[in-house]
Order: sequence, then C-alpha cells, then structure tokens
Amino acid sequence: MGALSSGVTGLRVHQNWLDVTGDNLANLNTIAFKSSNVTFAELLSQTVRQATGPVGGLGGTNPQQLGSGVGMAGVTRNMSQGNISATGQDLDVAIDGAGYFVLNNGTQDAYTRMGSFGIDSENTLVDPATGYKVQRIGTIGETEGFQTAGDSSIRIPWDAAMPANATTSVVINGNLRSSTESTTAATRHKVTGNLTYTTSSGATISTASSYMSDLDQWTTALGVGDTGTIRISGVKEDGTTFTNQDVTWTGAAAGNGDTWQDVLDQITALFDSSVATINSDGNIEITGESGGYSVAQITAMSYVPVAADDLSVSTFFGLTTAGGNDSKSFNITVYDPLGNQHVLNGIFVKTDTADTWDLIIPTISGELSGDWTSYDFVNSDTFNRRISGIQFASDGSYNGLASGSESLTIGVQFAAGTTQNLIMDLGTVGEFTGLTQFSSAQSSAAALSQDGYEAGTLTSVSIDVDGTVIGTFTNGVKADIAAIQFAIFQNPNGLEAVGSGYYLSTANSGEAVATMAATGGAGSLKSKSLEQSNVDVATQFVNLMQAQNGFQSNARTIRVANDLLRELTNLIR
Repeated sequence: MGALSSGVTGLRVHQNWLDVTGDNLANLNTIAFKSSNVTFAELLSQTVRQATGPVGGLGGTNPQQLGSGVGMAGVTRNMSQGNISATGQDLDVAIDGAGYFVLNNGTQDAYTRMGSFGIDSENTLVDPATGYKVQRIGTIGETEGFQTAGDSSIRIPWDAAMPANATTSVVINGNLRSSTESTTAATRHKVTGNLTYTTSSGATISTASSYMSDLDQWTTALGVGDTGTIRISGVKEDGTTFTNQDVTWTGAAAGNGDTWQDVLDQITALFDSSVATINSDGNIEITGESGGYSVAQITAMSYVPVAADDLSVSTFFGLTTAGGNDSKSFNITVYDPLGNQHVLNGIFVKTDTADTWDLIIPTISGELSGDWTSYDFVNSDTFNRRISGIQFASDGSYNGLASGSESLTIGVQFAAGTTQNLIMDLGTVGEFTGLTQFSSAQSSAAALSQDGYEAGTLTSVSIDVDGTVIGTFTNGVKADIAAIQFAIFQNPNGLEAVGSGYYLSTANSGEAVATMAATGGAGSLKSKSLEQSNVDVATQFVNLMQAQNGFQSNARTIRVANDLLRELTNLIR
C-alpha cells in the first residue's frame, strides 16, 4: 500500500524540519549564526493512465498519477544581516553587509562573520576560541615595522615603540580681520639687543646716563682722547637698508666723557621714526615712535678699535614686538628630531599695503641663540623669520605671496650645525581652506596642527569601517597597523559550514575574492560591536507547530493504512 511509504517519507522530512528548527533555536544567541530553512519537494509520481488528446467526437483526458510521498529538496541558510549590538571591547568587530573575515589555521583558510577577536602570547590577532589567526591584506604596517612582509597574520605591536618625528610642517588657518575700528590695534615695533651693559663690575645695570668709560664690557679701555666707534648696519622702518654707519664718542677717564645717551642719539638718527634707548635690563632697544607697520632692525654691530682697545657689543637684536597696523599672535608646540617639545611663537602683522600681512616667528623655545649669520627677520634667508607679502583676494581668499622669491619655509637650530626647516602651510591659493580675510570683530588665525611628535608606545587599538587596525600611541599619534582581509563570494549560500561559526568555500560558492571592507561590494565594519544571530524566534515557533502538525498527519496516514490492511487480513479469516 503506497500510503504507508508516503506516510513514512512524510515522517522523515518533518523530522528533519524539526531538527533544523531545533538547531536554529539552539543557536538563538550564537554570535553571527545564520538560521536555516527547509524546503520540501514531492517524489516521483506513478502514472496510472497517460493523458489523451481530443479525437473525433471525444475530448481529451488528463493523466492519472499517484504520488509516492515527499522528499527534502534542500536546507538553505538565511544569510540575511543579524542585529548589531555594542560590546565596548576594542577587538570586537561586526560586519554590516556582505562579506566574511578570513582566518587561517596554518593549512587552510576559513571564513566567518564572528568578529570576537583577541591577542595571543605572541601578540597575534586570533579567534581566541580556536586559535585561528586573522589574516591581513596589503602592506599597511610593513614600512613601520609593525607587520612582517610575507606573513599574512596580523601582529598587534604592544612591544613596539614609535620613534620621534621632527616637525616639518605647521598648518595655519583662520581669519585675519580685514579692518578694525580700534585705535589701539596698531603695535609699536621693538627690537632688543642680546647684551646686557653694566657698570661697577656688574653691580649696576647701565642706564642712558652711564659714562661710556665706565662700562664693564671693555676688555681693554679706550685711550683718553681716542675716538670710540661702533659700526652698525641695519634696515629702516620701510625696508630701506643702511650699511656700516659709524657711531662715535671720545675716550675719557673713568667717570667722565660721553654717556650712553650720546651714543643712543646717533643710533636714533639712523632710523626715520624709531628711538634707541637702554631698557631697565641694560639692553639696547630700538622702538617705534608710534604704532604701525615697521621692519626696523639692526643686522650688524661691531666695535672698531683704535689700537688695543676692545668693547663687547650686542651680537644679535631679537624681535620683541612686531610693528603692524593690526596683529594676531599664536603659539604651537613643535618637535625636534629627538622628540623634545619647543614652543613656536608667531605673529601676523598687517602691512601698509592693502589686503597684505606678514607672518613673523620671533622665537622658538630651546633654539640656539641668534647671531648675525643666522636669524633674519627681514629677508627670506636660510633662517627666514619674516614671511612677507601674504596677500588676500577681494573675495577674502588666500592669494599667495607677493614675491616669487619669498619663502614659506623658516629655519631653526636646536643643535649646532643642524638646521630644521619648517614649512608654514597657509592654505591653497584661491581657496578658503587656510587663511582668509573677512570683516570680523577679532582675528582668529592660529596654528591648527603640525606633523611632529615625541616617541611613544602603543596603548590601544581600534578597527575602522574598512578594516584598518589603528593604533593609538602614548604620544597621541594614531598609526595604521594593518588591514583586515575581507572575503566575498559569488554565492554565499554555497559555503559549507564546518562548525565554530566557520565556513569553507565549495565548488558552488565560487572562489573567495580578497578585498577590504567597505570596498568592491563588501560590507563595512562596526568596531566594539558584534553581529547577533538572525534567528527569528516567532518564525521558528510557527515552524515547530507546522512540523508537529505535519508529523502527526503523516503518522495518522500510517495508522489508517495499517487499519485498512488489518481489515483486509480479517477478510481471509
């Protein structure tokens, strides 16, 4: 009786359906688990009578067929996206979209969506449940020594140190106000000599009324009646230069003769609108008579002896206050090749030319003392400290430098004989990405960033949306350590599950296509998260009930068929 065999096939497939549903529910909380669905198909039917076509006055007849039961057509995995939940763990990562992580056990690759990773004793990124190593793609991290060329596993370099990096570029942006209503916006230009003049064997700071004959800076005193000469070269307020101008006085006995004021008056006469004085610290100062743009500077000073006489004079005049019609100062920390920190002080000053500013770098902490062969606050020489002619277009955008010979590079020496060059990045000409000049109450221009840093060690890691493993070091620098390899398949349903959330490629899945996440159709990654199972509990409970009903119905078919066979047996008795 065919009903018996049909009922048996029905019991078998519904039992399989119960098994699959039970497996789905058992893995309800398994990370990245993909549920399965069962599909049924009828078995081959027995044809009792063939179909016939219309003949003469008779119409056609349909075939008569008896079914022989049901079979399982297939078990298909539901590869739909599972919910993503945050875990807070740095090395947990969930896939949002298509694709699989690639892991290797030393002999073959396995593929998984379960991204709960950890670090083993060799600092290798692994699945801690199985020891399979997470694979990487590309050469990210090899140049820095984080990864080893030829080894596709990912090493997290907890024991690695990042060497210091000297600053080579300073990025500056923000707005310089186009005009000001303030009458105090203009600054008075001031440069100060680096030598302190004293009397009384250093007990007293020299003043304007001090006699030249009383200065402690005489190595050998000037003879009485001889002419003392200080030879000076420099730049006037408007940029006009003067060279080898002599300032003189007559030698006298101690406590007599010309005073500092006599000499200062002659220095004042070398400039158009500046005054030479001795400040309270005993240094020579050249100060603008009023606020406004000025490039006044003494660029050389030397004593010209008559005989054996010798007087020490200032070897360098540093910029104390930059003269400008308006100004905006800023500070930023920069680094030397050893990773030592230095504070760079910069100031923008507005010139007498419309829509034009200068950038001056008066000081950088820790630099060697300036001398006549080094720092230049006027010209673009080796140790350029004034970037002149920063122009702005009528729409307020940065318009480059007025002169093609002007340089955006400044120089500094933190160690003798070694010059560190720093490029001042003011933006792109014609754009608003760097400096701008618009109307505003205050200027906001400042140093935004620089590319130097001190040495550091790895403190934490994170994973970006494209699978890049990013390390954060103690110096605050973030660096790309490696890129997690991603795999996509033409037919993900063709993958073979091998346990532990792993899959192997098959002839019907197609070969794995290696890529990075968020590229080439691959999904993106969410760090500190895991993908949950995509099992729908409500659907599985309905499946349970349907499978139960189907099993009971087929069991009833067998029972009825058995009763009929019993009745047939009783006819013989």
